[in-house]
Amino acid sequence: MVLPISLLKKAHNHPMLVELKNGETYNGHLVACDNWMNINLREVICTSRDGEQFWRMPECYVRGSTIKYMRIPDEVIDLVKEDIQERSKSQARGGGRGGGRGGGRGGGGRGRGDKARRGGRKDEGKVDR
Repeated sequence: MVLPISLLKKAHNHPMLVELKNGETYNGHLVACDNWMNINLREVICTSRDGEQFWRMPECYVRGSTIKYMRIPDEVIDLVKEDIQERSKSQARGGGRGGGRGGGRGGGGRGRGDKARRGGRKDEGKVDR
């Protein structure tokens, strides 16, 4: 599974097209992004909603909530897929995180509620017959 934020982080310095909800488009190179998909672009060409007017800007900021969609190069998607495959291979070899919750007693520990640990004796109150 590829998350949009991981795609954006890999797309750093790559060209991209951004269309806003109001119909304007921005073509430029991604400089920065954050978790809300706010982005900074450089060397930007902005196109009006009707496609008849163009503006060249050295840089611009686009708020993530105004974005309708983004188009990024296929090479960025391939880079993200390669990273995911490398991570899954390293985890399969045992290079992942810790072994999970609990464990570590080696089978010799006593469980919760065992009277021998709580101050009482195991055979207290029992009668042999």
